[in-house]
Order: sequence, then structure tokens, then C-alpha cells
Amino acid sequence: MKLSCPWGRSFILSFDVEMDAPPYMSSFRGVDGALDPTLEMLERQGVKATFFTIGILARLRPRVVEAIVEAGHELGSHGLDHKRLDRIPLREAVENVKASLKLLREYYDIVSFRAPNLKLPRGLLPHLASQGVLVDSSVAKYKPPIYLNPTVEYGVLRVPVSYPSSLLRLPWSLLGRIIAGDGDKVMLLHPWELVEIKAPRPDLTLGVGLRVLRNLEETIKYLKSLGYKPITMRETLACPPSPLIKVEGYSQV
Repeated sequence: MKLSCPWGRSFILSFDVEMDAPPYMSSFRGVDGALDPTLEMLERQGVKATFFTIGILARLRPRVVEAIVEAGHELGSHGLDHKRLDRIPLREAVENVKASLKLLREYYDIVSFRAPNLKLPRGLLPHLASQGVLVDSSVAKYKPPIYLNPTVEYGVLRVPVSYPSSLLRLPWSLLGRIIAGDGDKVMLLHPWELVEIKAPRPDLTLGVGLRVLRNLEETIKYLKSLGYKPITMRETLACPPSPLIKVEGYSQV
């Protein structure tokens, strides 16, 4: 069921908090080196973001999870360990999600989810709903299956990502022209893109580093100057002026 959701001029910043360039690396240089500067920048700009975090980080880096929540940002689930949910049996995928939610809900009331690599098996949606997940952002406008608008499926609001994370690696002169177009803007970024790393695939690390964080701050300033308002994934559940609770089979938190 397609949903016409008049967000107005809004944008969502979302971070997939995971190991560096998975599955090629298992280190956490991005998490360790980029989180604090990112939180400082968001505080400076007065923006709240959604951090889709792998569940094991609650055990490996509890300070990271605590810092995100203490700064007033939304915490979402990115699965347990960044295992591709579309490449394992559905039963295992369900348990993976449950485990991630159990760990992360020790810190925050999780209602938002994003699958690793934006690959969510459709059969997992009813299980997300049964676990209290109300928003899923595992789809995109640029990656099959293409979703151009928010859609409600199995009682879960599916919010598509607007741009690939690599967009913010472009020179600002080009980046500014791309994001100037009309429409809602859901931006995806990884902490490992904000630090200097080397991965087996050059395309994963081309253009990464602190300039990406500078580009993100310039993007925020620019979108604000155009009249865009920052919101979180969670806030799409109360999308005015047509509350999503009017959709059959859907309940708002």
C-alpha cells in the first residue's frame, strides 16, 4: 500500500554504526575515531539523527551507544553483527534481529530498523512488526527494489534512503547541486567513511576522511537555508498533517 506522506521540507540524517567497511574488515576505527566529532558537529548544528547500530556494539563499545543516546539522538537496530539477513535462513534472521533488539533496548526504546546492505528479506517484515519495530529503512530510491515513497507493509512504515553514502565524498561544488532538488531527503552515512582507512576494494575508501564530515556539516547548513527541517526516523510516525495512524493495520507509538 503506497502512502502519500506530506513531510513538507524535511531531511533525515542516518548513520549505520558498524565495523569498518564490512565484510572486508572487522576493526572499529570509524566508530572509535569519528563518533565524537560527529556528535559534536550535530550538537553545533542543533540536529538530531538516527543511528542504526549493530547489536554487538552494545557489548563491545557500550560507551558509543551511551553517547548516542545521551546526546538525544534516536538509536535504531542494524541487526546483530552485520550479517546479511537475505543470505541466511529466515529463522536465523529472525533470531538475529531479536538478539540485536534485546541488546540495544537496554539503552533505548528501539522502533526503527535498517538491514545491513539495505537487504531485508520481505518475509522478515511481519517479524519486525511483532517485535515492535514500526519503521524500516532497508530500501532506497537508487537500489533495487526501488522505493520512491514511504510505504506501509505489514504494519511497518518503510522509509527509503534518498542517496548512497558515497554522495558525501563528492566535492561540495557538485554535492550542493545534487541535493538542491525538491523532495524529502534521507541521507545515509557510515562512521568509517569519516576516517582514513584502507580496504581491499578501492571504491570503498575513495574520498573518505574528515572532509566527509565537513561536507555533511555544509549539507546541513545548506538544507536549513532552503527551509528544510531535520527529523528522525521515529518522527516520521507522526508525520503531519496526515497522521500515519489512519493507515489500516498500523498503530502509532
